[in-house]
Order: sequence, then structure tokens, then C-alpha cells
Amino acid sequence: MNTSNFNTYYDNIDHDFWRTLCLEEGVLRHYEKDELFVTEGEVARYIGYVKSGTLKYVAYSADGTEHVVGLEFDNEFVADFPFSLYGQKSRVSIIAVSPCDIYCVPTRLLAERLKTDADFYKKVAESSVALFDTTYTRYVDLHIKSAKERYDELIEKHQDIFSIFSLKDIASFLNITPTHLSRLRKS
Repeated sequence: MNTSNFNTYYDNIDHDFWRTLCLEEGVLRHYEKDELFVTEGEVARYIGYVKSGTLKYVAYSADGTEHVVGLEFDNEFVADFPFSLYGQKSRVSIIAVSPCDIYCVPTRLLAERLKTDADFYKKVAESSVALFDTTYTRYVDLHIKSAKERYDELIEKHQDIFSIFSLKDIASFLNITPTHLSRLRKS
């Protein structure tokens, strides 16, 4: 059960605007477990609202090692945001961890809207700042908080995370080994 929004950017965006945009202008698409929503090295085709399911954002090191850098849950948004709106290739893959139903809006349509709709441009800018804040906070936390502190905060925000994501994915997200995570769980 969530005690607060896992992705803190969500608290600082106009949730209703983005949800309504996806529900009214999007198409409901189904993704099977392990199916790609976004492929690293390609421009993301969609921005979506997750009706059901969970996804992970994965970056790959030079040797092909997978690093989980983000997690998304139902009733949240999934996107390579804002990069896809500017036609930039994604540096991550976004992969369904479970079967997902996602209301998808084509990024090419939103990119065109950015050029002509000042209110939409403002929403994108505000959301970009909120996402940057979440990302920067996570980056700083990797340097100033212990693995135990990061683990405790993760569990506080999403108590049932181990029933949703694999131990390996959670360890990767926390930037620790699965063995270290097992030790933290026992203590």
C-alpha cells in the first residue's frame, strides 16, 4: 500500500491536466510483461497514463548490465519526458514489469502542440521542473544517504514493493547488490 506518492514529481504537477489529456486524446494499449514501452536509442512514440500495471526505467552500462533508474505504478504517468517531445532519442528503455494497460498519446502530436499552444508549453515546463526535482533529489540521496536510509524510505513509500518488483530490480534501483538488499530486509 502506498503511504505517499512513490514518484514525488507527481505531487508537483497538474495531475488532472495530464490524466485528462491521456484519457481523452490517448488510445488504450495493452503491454505484456517484459514488453517495451520505450526502447533505448529511439525517440519514444508515446506519453501515457498507466491504468493498470507497473513498469521500470532501465539504463544499460557499456557491458550491457541493466540498471533500474526508475519505477512507475498504476495511476501514474510513463514517458521519456520531456525528451520525446523534442525528438530526442531515449537514453533508457521502459519495460513492463507486469501486464499493463496504458492510455497512450503520440508524442509527435504533443510536440506539434508545443509549438502553437502556450498553455500546453507552460504545463510541459512546469512538469519538467517537477521531474528534475525528483531526479536531482534521488541523485543527491545516493551521495548523502546510506543504503539503509534509502531502503527505509523506499519501504515507507511503497510497503508492498517486493510483491511487485524483483529483488534484483529493487537492489538496482537502490544502487546496491541483491545480497546487500537481502541483509537490509533481514535487519
